[in-house]
Amino acid sequence: MDWSATCATRAYLDTLQLCNNHKRQYGFWRVQEPGSNEFVSALAAGMKAKLIVEVTSHASPLTIALAAAARQTGGKLVCILPEPVLDESKEVIKNSGLKDQVEFRTEDPIKLLPYYENIDFSLVDCRDESYARLLNLLDVNPTRSVVVANNLVGDAKGLGGYVRKKDEKVAVRSVKHPMGKGMEVTMISKNDETVKRLGIRSHHSRKRNKSKWVAKFDEESGEEHIFRVPLVDLFWN
Repeated sequence: MDWSATCATRAYLDTLQLCNNHKRQYGFWRVQEPGSNEFVSALAAGMKAKLIVEVTSHASPLTIALAAAARQTGGKLVCILPEPVLDESKEVIKNSGLKDQVEFRTEDPIKLLPYYENIDFSLVDCRDESYARLLNLLDVNPTRSVVVANNLVGDAKGLGGYVRKKDEKVAVRSVKHPMGKGMEVTMISKNDETVKRLGIRSHHSRKRNKSKWVAKFDEESGEEHIFRVPLVDLFWN
C-alpha cells in the first residue's frame, strides 16, 4: 500500500477549513491543540483508510477530521458515542456537510466493537476508564492499520502498552505525541517494508521535517490564504 500525499494534503486543508467554519459559526468550539486535528485527518487519508472507527463521548473536531479523511478516501467513519449526545453530534456533522461519511452508533462500545473487522484507522478517547479494554477489542487490519489513543494523561499508555503480537511477522510500533493531554499513535503492519512505504522511519534515520506551501481560496470571504502544510511523517523509537 502506497502513501497518498495528495489525499493527506486535501484532508489536512479540508479539516482546517471545516473546523474554522464551525468556530466562526458557533464561536465556542475552541481547538485545544492546533494541528492535532489536521495531523489525524492527514494520516488517515494519506494511508487511504476505508473503515475508520472512533469511540468518543461526543462529536469533536477530531470527529470532523476523521470524517474529512473518509471523504477523501471514499471510506466511512463509524462514530460510537452515548445516546444523549446523538442529536447534537448529528447536527455538527450535518452542518459540516459530512453526513454521508458518518455512521453513528450508540450501543455499548464493548459489545459493539467486536462486530467491526479489519479496521484501517481507529481513535479511542482514553478518558473512559475502560479504554484499555476498548483498545484491545479493536480488530485491526493486520496488513496496515493505525490506532490513535487520545487524552492519555501522564504516564498512561495506549495500545502500545498492552498489545501482544500473536504473529511475529506483524510489526507494532508506537509513539506518544505531545498533543493535547497526550496522543499515542500505534502503527500495525505486516512487516517493516510496509512501514517504509508509508514513510515511517526509526530515530536512526531521522531527517529534517518537510513541509510545503499551499494556497487556499475562501469563497465566503473572497480572501486567499497561504498555509504551510507539514508532510505527515511519523518517527518510531
